[in-house]
Amino acid sequence: MKWSHVERLEGPLVAIADAEGAVRINRLNPTEHRLSEIQCVTVVQPDVLCLSLDWSGRRAAASAAEDSIVTSTSDGCISILSPDDGEMQVTETWKAHDFEPWIAAWDYWSGGQVIYTGGDDCKMKGWDLRQGTSTPTFVNKNFEAGVTTIQSHPYEEHVLAVGSYDSTVRLFDTRKPLRPFLQMDVGGGAWRVKWHPSEKRRNDLLVACMHDGFKVLRIGSSASETILETSGYEVLKRFDEHKSLAYGVDWGYKDGEDSLVGSCSFYDHTLHTWRA
Repeated sequence: MKWSHVERLEGPLVAIADAEGAVRINRLNPTEHRLSEIQCVTVVQPDVLCLSLDWSGRRAAASAAEDSIVTSTSDGCISILSPDDGEMQVTETWKAHDFEPWIAAWDYWSGGQVIYTGGDDCKMKGWDLRQGTSTPTFVNKNFEAGVTTIQSHPYEEHVLAVGSYDSTVRLFDTRKPLRPFLQMDVGGGAWRVKWHPSEKRRNDLLVACMHDGFKVLRIGSSASETILETSGYEVLKRFDEHKSLAYGVDWGYKDGEDSLVGSCSFYDHTLHTWRA
């Protein structure tokens, strides 16, 4: 599930990829603090899982009419959901990976045109919707296990964080997507990576490390150093209170040096909140 970053008068939207081939759009009532489902978009047949999703409008210039969703499904396909007269419609679907595409993510700097995908076929691919989806713009085969998570940096153009089952988080310059400029061993399969939502902490990356808990990585030696210039990192904090696979994680979206984090684990269905 992911929140849209585009402001709407009626209240914020959150999209949920479910296990029955659908993306469910919910609106938060800001007064009652309750979610209500406003649309269920059938993407594929109900025996196929929606595995991931991402909103295109992460950067401030986007409007509600431009805020599209990309989702990946367990049949190897990627689909685009675009707004049409106030509702989301599936506008494009294509076969992208030979096995499960665990992740699909927008390049937040592309104006809703460039997508990155990663799958259990150990490949990361790029797609430019302006060129069509019959052929990817690149295919990176240099992973030792499935590609599980991808996030474009919201404050530094050309920076892409990519996680894999091979216990490594790689940072790429999107202009050179076949070779990472930094590799970080996180001790367990990296199921989720999340850049900090505040520009003040743009060097901090939150990682769900599956068999090795949750970690906050600080990229570079100082906040003044751009991420593309860096060659090092440190583990700023770790959280090991979960008794099962470290799976879902995200930041609280408020500025501050001490941010709220929500994390959840797989088999024991547990949610923790902590600060980092």
